[in-house]
Amino acid sequence: MKKIILSIVLLQIAVFSFSQTWVSDPMHSRLGFTISHLTISHVTGNFKQFEIKATTAKADYSDAKIEVTSQIESINTDVDKRDNDLKSANFFDAQKYPTLVFKSTSLKNVKGNDYKLTGNLTIHGITKPVVLDVIFEGKVKNQMNKKDIAVFTISGLLKRSDFGIGTKYPAAAVGDEVTINATAEMSPTN
Repeated sequence: MKKIILSIVLLQIAVFSFSQTWVSDPMHSRLGFTISHLTISHVTGNFKQFEIKATTAKADYSDAKIEVTSQIESINTDVDKRDNDLKSANFFDAQKYPTLVFKSTSLKNVKGNDYKLTGNLTIHGITKPVVLDVIFEGKVKNQMNKKDIAVFTISGLLKRSDFGIGTKYPAAAVGDEVTINATAEMSPTN
């Protein structure tokens, strides 16, 4: 019995000691989106201030717990008037709901470097489950700081109506489906 308990304790120590926390490099990561305008055009944008954090103990990241936090005030579509409208109560209401938060519930390998990331997304005070596609682009050593870098491409679709964003605007004016496109260049913090 003592051997079993000792084995369990040693296994827990081994898992804990190999656990790593990875964070996104803001200079080499992007959290972007695309939405249709008047059904035939598209508006692209991104959030300038965000952080992606992943904690994992496995080299293949299959046990990763991922959290994304973005500041709504940092939304950028390269048009100040539109950005101010998006920050207003007409859309995101950044004063009342200053952050967008995603917390993963699972990361499952589909095939090769393709994964499905499932989690809960909170925007505009509403939390909904979402599923995103993730491609693990690879891992290299950064020659400047000698740290490992892992790169991931993330994509998916959301409906703004699911989060109560821009409810007075019909989909013919501002599309309901929002395409998420992100790149995360991650480095370990420890």
